[in-house]
Parts: sequence; C-alpha cells; structure tokens
Amino acid sequence: MTVWREFCVRGDKIISNLSPSLLLSFRQPDHAGRLNRRRTRARVHLVLRPLAAYFKVLILTKFSDFALAEAIQKRVAEGGYTTPSPIQQQAIPPALEGKDILGIAQTGTGKTAAFSLPSIHHLLNDKRRAGRYECRMLVLAPTRELARQIADSMTGYSKGLGLFVTSAFGGVPINRQKRILERGVDVLVATPGRLLDLIDQRYLTLSKVEILVLDEADQMLDLGFIVPLKKIVPMLPKQRQSLFFSATMPKTISQLADQFLTNPVQVSVAPQSTTAERVDQKVTYINQDDKQRLLKDFINNENPDHMLVFTQTKHGADKVVKNLMAVGIHSAAIHGNKSQPQRERALGDFKAGKINILVATDIAARGIDVDGITHVINFDMPNVSEQYVHRIGRTARAGASGISYSLVAPDERQFLRDVVKLTGVKPDVVPLPEGYDEPAREEVASRIYGQKPKKYGATPTRSGPARNKHSARKGRPSGGGSGRGGLGSGAGAGAKSDGPKHWNNGAKSFKRRQARNADA
Repeated sequence: MTVWREFCVRGDKIISNLSPSLLLSFRQPDHAGRLNRRRTRARVHLVLRPLAAYFKVLILTKFSDFALAEAIQKRVAEGGYTTPSPIQQQAIPPALEGKDILGIAQTGTGKTAAFSLPSIHHLLNDKRRAGRYECRMLVLAPTRELARQIADSMTGYSKGLGLFVTSAFGGVPINRQKRILERGVDVLVATPGRLLDLIDQRYLTLSKVEILVLDEADQMLDLGFIVPLKKIVPMLPKQRQSLFFSATMPKTISQLADQFLTNPVQVSVAPQSTTAERVDQKVTYINQDDKQRLLKDFINNENPDHMLVFTQTKHGADKVVKNLMAVGIHSAAIHGNKSQPQRERALGDFKAGKINILVATDIAARGIDVDGITHVINFDMPNVSEQYVHRIGRTARAGASGISYSLVAPDERQFLRDVVKLTGVKPDVVPLPEGYDEPAREEVASRIYGQKPKKYGATPTRSGPARNKHSARKGRPSGGGSGRGGLGSGAGAGAKSDGPKHWNNGAKSFKRRQARNADA
C-alpha cells in the first residue's frame, strides 16, 4: 500500500486522536448547532491531504520506496543509484499512476530517470508487443547527442527485461533505422526532423504510441521545431500518457504544454530560469580581438581537466580550435556542420580524456553529458538569455562544483544584462591581466541587428522622413508652399515627392489649392 493511501485510510484514526480543542476549531455545526461529524471529518481532510503529500515526498528517500517492478529496482541498484533526486521524488509517483507530467528542472538533475523508470514499468506491465513499423513509447529530443544519451540510459535501465530501445536522428544513413523499425520497437528516441522523414517514407506509424515524452522542450522551440511538433501531435492517439520536461518555462512553452498535456501534474525543483547553485560565475570585459589570446592564457594558467567552450557560430568554433591547435593546445569542435561520426569521435575523445578542450555551439549545450566538466567558457555571449542557463548547466553536475567564465565584448554587454535580469545572479567581475587594452565603454547594440554601438553621451541623430505633417513645413523651399514632399508652385511644382504615396496626395492637394487661388 502506498504512503498516500495508507495516510488517507488512517485519516479517521488521526481525527479521533485530535485534541478536543483542535477538533472544535474544525467544528461544522448542523441546523441545531450540534457537531456534525461527517462535515468535520471532511474539513479535517482538507488540511491533512496537503500534509500527506508533503510527508510523502519526505518518506520516499530511496528508490526501493517507489512501486517499481522488482526487475527495474534491481537494474537501478546495479547502477549504484540508491537515493532519488528531487525531480525523481516528485515525478515518479504520479507518472506510475498514469498521469501527465509537466516537469521543470535544470539539466543534470536526473530528468531522464524521472520519465524512464515509470515508463519502463508501464511497458513491462502491459504485455502487448509492438507491431511492424510501430513504437509503444516515443521520446522526442532536440539534438542528436541528447537523443543518443537518452537511448543509452534507457537501454541500461531495461537491460534483460525484453524491451527493445533504439534511436533515430540525422547525420547517419537512414536505411539501418528503417530496417530496425520494420520489426517494431518498444521505445523510440528521435529528433523531430528524422522522425518526420521516417513517417513520410511510411516506415513508422504513431497510431499505437502509449507514452509520449518531450524532453528539453524549450530548446525545441529555440531550434525552430515548433512546426514539426505541431505536425506530430495529430498523428498521436488521444488516449496516451504525456511527459513534458523543460529547464525553463517561458510563456511559449506553457502554451505548447497545453497542446500536449491533459490535466498535468506540475513538478518543479528550481525556480524558472535559475542557474545551478554550485557554479561560480565570473565575467571579464574584453575587446573582441583579444578574446583568443586571453583564452589561450587562461588554459595555460588554469590547466583545466575538462573545459567546454561555447561560441555563437559554427565558423567561430572552428576558428577557436584552429588557433588553439596552432599554439599546441589539443581541442576539437562539435557543431551542426560536422558529420555524426565526427561529432561522436570528438565527444568520445573528450569523455576519454584524450582532449581536454571541447568547443561547441549551442546545439550541443544540452546534448553533452560528461561527468567532471570543471570549466565552461562563454567565448561569445548567447543572444538568447535562456541558453546561458543551459550552457553553464554542463558543469556542477551530480553534486560537484564548477566555474563559468564569460568573455564579454563591448557589443555583448546588453546580452549580459539580459542574463542578469533573467537569472537574478550578477557574475563576479574579473579584471583584465596586464598587457590587455581596456575595452571602450560603449552602449551596447546587438551585432545581430546590424547596429553600430554608440558611445555613452553621444547625441542621438534622427534619420528618415518627418514624423508628422507639421514638421515637414519647416524649412520650406522657396517658390511657394509645400506639402510633405516639398512640392510647391513654380519650378519645383511638377517634381515628384520622395515620400510614400499618401504624402504625394497631400502635396497635390496643396498644389491644386494654390492654383485655384491664383485663378481667383
């Protein structure tokens, strides 16, 4: 019997043990003013049930406390896991009851096990086998690395249980994936693009999906997967269990969750858009041209064991690697232009310790699950504030601590202000070492919008047409009146205005009035 049911069944005993004074505080009198025991019991339960939920979280401190199948308990114990993380304590019990879940938790908090263990339990209890071109459980992930990581974890949890787990993503030949799906699979972990390719080629149907998991939903939207997701939803059966996990919960994610979930249980282990507590965040203001030299000096001085460097562009990642290799620092890049074998080889060498520096774009921010990352360097500040949270979430995992170091150029300071506003944490400022020029103090304008940074105190200049009809009349040219286009009688009367069409109309009306006055 679960803790919840046991607590509720013993509710009458608890009520009977209440002191008379406390019981009178819940008194529900009937029409004669006497104590109505039925109403009193119901009112007491309104207080006890929230307390029961609270004590339930406190009591479930071991995986053995969950109502998981014995075979799953054995696999978890073999993996060395004994104490569930907070997100697992909150998400696993309602998921075992078949309820939809809306989970908010940072990367590295154990979300994969939170949805994998109850889902495997459900698949084991239901003996139905997947038919040809079918899958019983579908897990959607935004990146190839994350899809591979989830598939490997679920394979380990279900080892020896008779469940077949596979993954499908781009960058590798599709024919092998077709052959696997032809037999049917229990669990399919896929990226949205490759999933739709398989469906379009009639090698997969989603009509028999029992469990849907959407992991890292906020990055799905950042990478532009909202349209593929809207195509996938109508293909799924309405009677299903949906588990929805995200590291942040902006308004767009909340709207997407409404389309996927039905009366979900919301679980959260961290406030929205918070950074990891054990990450020591630092920032240095520096000129863009000096970043590469400072990165080289930092590596030589700190000698980090595992360091992850994030750049804004693919070309920037390759340039950083090229410059590091030129000075004898072994490193590798991972981004969207790399083939899947190249990405796997770079990530494998990083995990094995063959290289200590891995340079990546944001596409890999949540697909890299490597223990022992000590430093995260933001070589370029992200233009989306939430990405900063996911970048530094690569370190300080599994109870460890880490360092985040951001190199902020003058035209990136606005990005830093956006990050501070989002997270509520102001990084410590580290001064530049000797030999570096101090960056100019500029008011930031994003490079993305093609704006030129303006110096503080500069007088803003206004360009473009006049803002209202009266301002155009100032400085009227000689030769008569003018409308917005500057037309008047005389030599310039027949000229066309450079403004929009409605400005020309105003000028022509003024011209006609001038002509009528002249005739009169």
